[in-house]
Amino acid sequence: MDIGTTDMKTPSEDTIALSQWMAGAFSNQKQALENSKLYAHIWVFFRPLPFEFFSGIGFYSEQVYDYDLWSPYRQGVHRMVDRGDSIYIENYGLSDPVVYAGAAREPSILKSITPDCIERRHNCSMIFKKDGDRFLGCVEPGNQCLIPRNGHQTYLVSEVELTQTTWISLDRGYDITTHEHIWGSGAGPLKFEKRESFAREVPTSIPPQ
Repeated sequence: MDIGTTDMKTPSEDTIALSQWMAGAFSNQKQALENSKLYAHIWVFFRPLPFEFFSGIGFYSEQVYDYDLWSPYRQGVHRMVDRGDSIYIENYGLSDPVVYAGAAREPSILKSITPDCIERRHNCSMIFKKDGDRFLGCVEPGNQCLIPRNGHQTYLVSEVELTQTTWISLDRGYDITTHEHIWGSGAGPLKFEKRESFAREVPTSIPPQ
């Protein structure tokens, strides 16, 4: 695992706010009920990891359809990095994701995730900045977050708006040569509402040695 240089500074106020707002279980049930032909009912979970995992704030995440909660279609591990004028969220993949399915809801599975079983997804960090009463995020520039999909090599374009109670996201993939839209919602962003908060689990200071 490559996690770069660990930073033992106490997290900034913005980093703590972003982390506490992210920490939760989000559902787009309202959106799905209003337009079931375009949107499935999806849950997004961001579960805080213990401080020791990254020597800082980190998360395990899952995205899963409501009808099959034990089979997430996307899983990841994320490290919060304060860059002063912005907050980077480094993204990591799991070497054997199926082993950790359900970790966002089952603490015993979450505890089994170790730094040895993750690998950095280079060029795929999300960059967040505070904008009034919300945070706005996008994938780092350069079109280098590459994802093979539908027989194409695509680059990810990701945009997120986060408030204390909502998570709105739009992920799309474009062909690296033709820039054709290959995958992702053509109907607009997914709109999630927070149903449960895990903010109390976010480590907001450095534990005593």
